[in-house]
Amino acid sequence: MDRVVHFEIPADDLDRAKAFYGSVFGWGLEDQEMAGGTYTMARTVPTDERQMPAEPGAINGALIRRSHETPHPILTIQVDAIDDALARVEAGGGRVVTPRTEVPGVGWFAYVEDPEGNTLGLWERAF
Repeated sequence: MDRVVHFEIPADDLDRAKAFYGSVFGWGLEDQEMAGGTYTMARTVPTDERQMPAEPGAINGALIRRSHETPHPILTIQVDAIDDALARVEAGGGRVVTPRTEVPGVGWFAYVEDPEGNTLGLWERAF
């Protein structure tokens, strides 16, 4: 069974979003520069040496700049093989929004849309 492992919350104003989530929920927020721009990691629980949640069943996420591909909060589901999952999405009536994309040394992600118009993330770990 594939499970939810990450979330992304889009924002028009990342500084405003960081102030809100940091002060209201006490999340640790850390900007990382990625090829597509700033990606703000949102730590809701402590992490281990591989930056994975240290508490069983817990997830961390990120604040991202809102775009036409990511207009609403996104749940990311970990899969064994992202290419196989993309094929299952299309066979099930969904569509690929962003194809398999590498995060060097960490894994691969893709965005898909379900038949109801919801955007979901897919994640395949490199380790």
